Amino acid sequence: MRIYSWNVNGIRAVNRKGFLDWLEEEQPDLLALQEIRIQPEQLKDKLKNIDGYHSYFNYGEKAGYSGVAIYSKEEPLNVWRGFGIERFDYEGRVIAAEYPEFYLLNIYFPNGKSSKERLNYKLDFYDATLEYAEELREEGKGVVISGDYNTAHHPLDLKNPAANKNTSGFLEIEREWLDKLENHGFIDTYRYFYPEKETYSWWSYRTRARERDAGWRIDYHFISEELEDNLNHSDILTDVMGSDHCPVTVDLEF
Repeated sequence: MRIYSWNVNGIRAVNRKGFLDWLEEEQPDLLALQEIRIQPEQLKDKLKNIDGYHSYFNYGEKAGYSGVAIYSKEEPLNVWRGFGIERFDYEGRVIAAEYPEFYLLNIYFPNGKSSKERLNYKLDFYDATLEYAEELREEGKGVVISGDYNTAHHPLDLKNPAANKNTSGFLEIEREWLDKLENHGFIDTYRYFYPEKETYSWWSYRTRARERDAGWRIDYHFISEELEDNLNHSDILTDVMGSDHCPVTVDLEF
């Protein structure tokens, strides 16, 4: 099963840039989208009902903000939205699916740059994610946590680490949570195969950073260690345009 994750920065915007053609050509088994930025009444049939896919959406209550989606060739056993925690769930950042072999959490993690309060919200959201993932593991299946984490883990994961050491997205306290995630037995699938490779998944529009490849690696597939034997490959598709992020992939064999 090849799983893709992509922050599309607006599903209608990326659709105008060839999203459906890309999907038809690439044929992911499972596609997790973040920041779809759409409301149910705005979602047209061509994006909701794509041949060969079951589709599921979680919308933020605020129009034009957040939202996540799953397109899956295999119909999941179950799909649900959110953690069951109102202060997090109303932003539409989580959609989860159960498959015979694993649970998928597709998450658009908060950005902490706007204020101290927002940074604390992000950190609380991180802790809720880990607690929820650990509860799922107790059900006897592995867990895949895919999405835009909004944090670069190591200096290798962004172009200018020294200049950003006091910027949310590379703060020590944010990076420590990713350490905690690994200490709980979750594997950064890209680093599993490419421990020293400098590859980014997000570039700022404001500074035309993609042209200079001055980016950040903030999009991940973390898998619980129960799935390590099933891990086959992981990649970052830097040549795919349409958003300020690019898709990241992981291949699991069952």
